[in-house]
Formats: sequence, structure tokens, C-alpha cells
Amino acid sequence: MIATPVRIENVETILVDVPTIRPHRLSVATMNCQTLVLVRIRCADGLVGVGEGTTIGGLAYGEESPESIKVNVDTYFAPLLEGMDATRPGIAMAKLRALFQGNRFAKSAVETALFDAQAQRLGVPLSELFGGRVRDSVEVAWTLASGDTGRDIDEAERVFEAKRHRVFKLKIGSRSVADDVAHVVSIKRALEGRAEVRVDVNQAWSEAEAIWATRRFAEAGVALLEQPIAAANRAGLKRLTDLALVPVMADEALHGPADAFALASMRAADVFAVKIAQSGGLAGAAHVAAIATAANIDLYGGTMLEGAVGTIASAQLFSTFSELKWGTELFGPLLLTEEILAEPLRYENFSLELPQGPGLGIALDWSKIDRLRRDTHKGTSITAG
Repeated sequence: MIATPVRIENVETILVDVPTIRPHRLSVATMNCQTLVLVRIRCADGLVGVGEGTTIGGLAYGEESPESIKVNVDTYFAPLLEGMDATRPGIAMAKLRALFQGNRFAKSAVETALFDAQAQRLGVPLSELFGGRVRDSVEVAWTLASGDTGRDIDEAERVFEAKRHRVFKLKIGSRSVADDVAHVVSIKRALEGRAEVRVDVNQAWSEAEAIWATRRFAEAGVALLEQPIAAANRAGLKRLTDLALVPVMADEALHGPADAFALASMRAADVFAVKIAQSGGLAGAAHVAAIATAANIDLYGGTMLEGAVGTIASAQLFSTFSELKWGTELFGPLLLTEEILAEPLRYENFSLELPQGPGLGIALDWSKIDRLRRDTHKGTSITAG
């Protein structure tokens, strides 16, 4: 039976500025506010799909910003999509990829919205479009990024006692390597025997600095080292992996399936951080995961600090992975001061529970979103350096 075509009527892109609960300090920027980039696709059958293309740190982190995502979706993607068949997301995305270079985050937002609407149309959770879920919840790590050792320890103790997180990732790289190591070791000692500690350097170190620090992390019992050196230095990442002191995870080095294949061929990482936006969408992220699985590289469900839409879209896909050894980092909504859903996502027992409803399985509170959207106020989100 051939499905009746359903016309895409409208594609809308909305910037939503939401303050964070505390400054979130990375090696490249400090975030005090997150800008959620929401894409809303209205279809002729009355269904509305929603996607998200949120970034970390704007242009300080990558080549797309919230503003560029909106401009490119509105100017190039929307005119092409409007009038196309909403029941054929694959065809629509193939057209976008053929005509427009790059723009992985923008494409991810559009693809998520298309799949959300299609899964609603079929009456199934989005995860069913990717083979079906093998788990109904995913464990979630919490990122400590205040930059203050005492404050980070207090924060970790608080969320651990609430049974919200038992894995902590430390954002480092903005200070001297020795200071970063001291910071990490202090937190690891404070949580010894109760919680796991990982570190994320966001490419801030040289290879020599990474080797020096990794030896000390190994002695302290740090569980995972994420992207310590430049993404382009694949040979250096392989050398760090070959040292086998602390498992190494590739993140910024993974811009979709081609990068995944190159890294897997070199065995330049022990773990892949899979991110739907960084992979160019849900389908690209699924391909990254398949490559990793074939190469016996472990999987970790990464985040771009998305709000609820991008977070649950990621969770829907990650729930279909046969193995998810390192859990996920889908804590983005918990970093925000404002709730944009009619019913918040459920975080309990150190995990995020997946909704059972069709599509993404969430209901957005558009009155709250309208109050926070960029065109109703002036918002700032990033401090460079």
C-alpha cells in the first residue's frame, strides 16, 4: 500500500534564549544562557513536527551559530521543503544534502522535525523508525563546569544524593594543565568509591600536555578522557589511545560517518561520542554508531546541551543502540532555568526515562516558548575565552 502524499505547509525557525542555572565554563567559552534553535514543520494533515539544532558556545565551538542556523533554514531550506511530501523524510533530506553543503546542525533540526511528524503519523515513538528501542531509559552523566573545585564538589554531592547522577564529567582546559589536573584529582578523591569521574578538554591541550596529564589521571582513577587535543590531529589521538592509560573518547573529531570511518580505521579512539547534530541528523548518528559497533569501539550518547526537544530526540535514537556502555550526557534541560514542556522530562534513578507516546513523545508549552523567543527580547548567551 502506497501512503497518500502529505504536503509540507510551513517551516518555522525560532530562537529561544534560556538562562542557565550557573555559568557553564568550557575551554573555549563560558555560557550563561543557552539559545535553543527550534524548527517547527506544519503538515497538511494537521500534524506538527519539531526539531532542535542547538549549539555549544556559538562560533567559539563550531562553524554554526544559532543565528546562522535560523538564517539558512529560513532562506534556503524552507522554500525547498514547503510543498514536498512530509511522509517521505528520506527524500526530503536527500534533496537538502545534495543542494546544500555543511550545515549539519540545521539539517539535524529539520530531519528531527520530519521524523517526529512521520512517527506521529504512524502512531509510534520516533525510536521505532530506527529499529525500535532496546531500553526504556538511558543513564545520564552530569557535567561539572563551574571552574571552582569546592563548588563542583558540592554540586556533585547534591545531585548524587538526589539519585540524579552518579557519573560526572569535568570540563577543563581553560587553565594551566597542572591546575586542571589538581582540580580533577581533588574532585575524584572527594567522590571516591561512590561516583565515576571523566574529563573533557575540548581540544585545549597539545599532545605532550595530554600525555603528561593522562599519566596523572590514570593514577587517580579517572575513567575517560574526551577529546584532549585538536580534532584534526587524528594521528595524535591514536597515539594517546595506544598508550592505553585512560580510555580516549573522540568528540569534536566526529563530524559524521566519514570521520567515524577514518577514526575507526586507524583505531584512533576507544569510545565515540555520538551526537545527532554533530552527525548531521538522526540518520547520520545511527551510521556513526553502526561504524563504531562494527569496529568494536564503545558508544557514548553525547549532547550539544540541547533543550528538551534535542535531548529526547537523541534519547529516542540512543535507546535503539544494542550497546551503550558509557551511557549518555543528556542533561541539557537540567542546566536551564526555564521549562518549555507541558510536562518535564523524567530524570530519576540516575537515568532519563523515555516517553511512550508517538513521535518525540513530548508536548511543548508554546506560551512559555513565545515568552522566551529571541524576537520578543534581547538575550546574550556566550562569553568568549
